[in-house]
Amino acid sequence: MIVNSLSLCYHNKLILAPMVRVGTLPMRLLALDYGADIVYCEELIDLKMLQCKRVVNEALSTVDFVAPDDRVVFRTCEREQSRVVFQMGGMGAALLSDPDKIEKILSTLVKGTRRPVTCKIRILPSLEDTLSLVKRIERTGIAAIAVHGRKREERPQHPVSCEAIKAIAETLSIPVIANGGSHDHIQKYLDIEDFRQATAASSVMVARAAMWNPSIFLKEGPRPLEEVMQKYIRYAVQYDNHYTNTKYCLCQMLREQLESPQGRLLHAAQSSREICEAFALGAFYEETTRELEARRAKLLARSPEAAEEPAEDTSGITKMAVKFDRRAYSSQITPKMCLLEWCRREKLAQPVYETVQRPVDRLFRSVVTVAEQKYQSTLWDKSKKLAEQAAAIVCLRSQGLPEGRLGEESPSLHKRKREASDQDPEDPTAQEPAVPGELCKKPFVALASGKESPLEGW
Repeated sequence: MIVNSLSLCYHNKLILAPMVRVGTLPMRLLALDYGADIVYCEELIDLKMLQCKRVVNEALSTVDFVAPDDRVVFRTCEREQSRVVFQMGGMGAALLSDPDKIEKILSTLVKGTRRPVTCKIRILPSLEDTLSLVKRIERTGIAAIAVHGRKREERPQHPVSCEAIKAIAETLSIPVIANGGSHDHIQKYLDIEDFRQATAASSVMVARAAMWNPSIFLKEGPRPLEEVMQKYIRYAVQYDNHYTNTKYCLCQMLREQLESPQGRLLHAAQSSREICEAFALGAFYEETTRELEARRAKLLARSPEAAEEPAEDTSGITKMAVKFDRRAYSSQITPKMCLLEWCRREKLAQPVYETVQRPVDRLFRSVVTVAEQKYQSTLWDKSKKLAEQAAAIVCLRSQGLPEGRLGEESPSLHKRKREASDQDPEDPTAQEPAVPGELCKKPFVALASGKESPLEGW
């Protein structure tokens, strides 16, 4: 059997399971704080990772893998180094029906990397077929195997088969990680050990119970949900997590409390600032964002050659220091829509936006040209869309025109539904819908320390 030179021990460990949209950096760090030994990231498609650029984000002290569309696909930090497992592979349990492909993928990974490789499967319809598959998987040289004790078509309400996991654990010599006990078995910390013993597994991987309250890993017992959620939000703000992902994870924690006053505030939130305000963390948000901006400014001042801002002709550009704050505008009307409507009414050519990105911190600034005149905000924004809205605001204010702020009258816009496509929701690329915790048959690579680490240089 091939043994990797860098190892991550999978014996007697508490593990945060891979969960779509849940296993991002804030949740992984929170789980580690509460006692998890190993944390798996959410499912990532290998092709997307190959298209990414590795960026050392000095402002956040992270390493980011950034897609061509500037979306951060994977973000990690020194805190989780050698404890995070990177997950990739096919969607759902698709590979279970192709054992030859399973073997080829795992063998290639084991031979091609010095890092420990694991995989996660569901059980097959028959125990005999399941045992045959896991023995074949073990021969590839993987470091451990996680087993979700349900069949491919079964959902959380179906009972988990502790007997099947136990049979696998008794058959293999590598560590077996038991998964699938949140619904029936794991309600508190002591239940994790009971589940491990019932399955004879080496370790336990917790999904839904950890998603609902990550302090499930605490020996002393779970912390109050309000405290856990506030701690999660602090990590989300500190590491610039997109607000839609933060909101999703908080909704999973609130569960039956989503109809509470706080739940309604969360549901209505359209930014990280609004999420913080819903949890009495408005002051924390303002202070943290100021500190982040100060760090970015310091990096620019320290390394002006690194900034190398794209050259732009600033002559004849009307400038103002403005930003687009979604809360100040109607959900149906944006400054870009107002500017487009005005140009149509005045029989002018449509506005033309030119946007540049500052390499050192990946912030954006836009110039809009209307009737051969250019307008620009002097402030940099986190996204191209926000930068364009800010440029539109400068143009509208220079002309004394309504910009769609709450309380302003702009009746012609309400009649032009076809312009809704110009609305700027600042939404990230949609992710494939999936039920958190229901991932199966994926290869995993542990990001342990070593010269190949994505954190190289630390």
